[in-house]
Amino acid sequence: MKQDSNLRNNLKSIRTRLGMSQQDLANIAGVTRQTISGVESGQYAPSVAITLRLAKALGCQVEDLFWLEQDLPQIEAVLAKKVPDNQQLRLSLARVAGQWIAYPLIGKDAFRQDMIPADGEGVSQTATDKIRVRLLDDNIAALHNTVVIAGCSPVISLWARATERWHPQLRVQYNFANSMAALHSLCRGEAHIAGMHLYDPQTGEYNIPFVREVLAGRDAVIITLGVWEEGLLVQSGNPKDIKTVTNLVETGATIVNRELGSGSRMLLEQTLQKEQVPFHTIQGFEKVVHSHQDVAETVALGIADAGISTASIAKTFGLGFVPIHQSRYDLVILKEYLEESPVQQLLSTLGHKLVHSQLEVLGGYDTSKIGEVVATIGN
Repeated sequence: MKQDSNLRNNLKSIRTRLGMSQQDLANIAGVTRQTISGVESGQYAPSVAITLRLAKALGCQVEDLFWLEQDLPQIEAVLAKKVPDNQQLRLSLARVAGQWIAYPLIGKDAFRQDMIPADGEGVSQTATDKIRVRLLDDNIAALHNTVVIAGCSPVISLWARATERWHPQLRVQYNFANSMAALHSLCRGEAHIAGMHLYDPQTGEYNIPFVREVLAGRDAVIITLGVWEEGLLVQSGNPKDIKTVTNLVETGATIVNRELGSGSRMLLEQTLQKEQVPFHTIQGFEKVVHSHQDVAETVALGIADAGISTASIAKTFGLGFVPIHQSRYDLVILKEYLEESPVQQLLSTLGHKLVHSQLEVLGGYDTSKIGEVVATIGN
């Protein structure tokens, strides 16, 4: 029978994942190799009997093998970031503040280590941030059960993975953003939670003054994820014997900096100002990368002699570390999200031993006050 143009299958991907050749599958299912080839290529629509045999041979459900393209729903979502017009996009989706948000999986946002699977696809349009998304899976419940966190701390991903093991139906989407960018993402309704580590030397407070200013009266709570050591990452063995930021000038060391809005950039600038070291005297001050990992890789490769990050990152990359400051990393959550079940499930794991052990084994991270509400913002 000729293939229905709307019938789709992933017979080949499941077969190859199980290490079967077309002939192997044909033998088990009791059909010809040509039948397998025809189905995989879309030239042949199998009968009900053959469909059942194939599913049994591969140990899966018929619905896992075959589906009708029009069965997959479409939704309208708001793009979380600007993209070029008329670009075919892979998208990750979540429900935030009563609307669908689409996160383009482009460049580094498409990877952690492995490529991130997409929830849907769509084409960006001129002069609008709306996008029509064709879902790639009909499990829309998983999208509703997604918590979105924006932040820059690698421990967020550890917390997320540990939580997903404890609550298998929960999905945590971690969008990388520096502290100020994460806070603005929360304010725009693109995330449920923002992670940040900004210190205000005028008040001596962490994060709270910045949250008050950006949220401008909206109700939120601030919960501590932990306190980490921040300082200079240096090459293994500290060959330039860097002990303070003033040594950066004295030794002619080259640094790698972070972008404006990041806690690391703010710490470097505040420390230089305190030590009365002009920014322009630091070689590499204008050399900017966009993550803690990028700082560590730049130093590890010898492209720079030093850069601001955390003790846990230094340990992970086998680098030396010169401590400067202890910084509190907080989670900012709008009160309107606190009653949502996925958010409650995620926050409930902050006291779980599995989460604590994952963070403690990193080193340079104090979890003694994890889960503590440090401030309530607004009414």
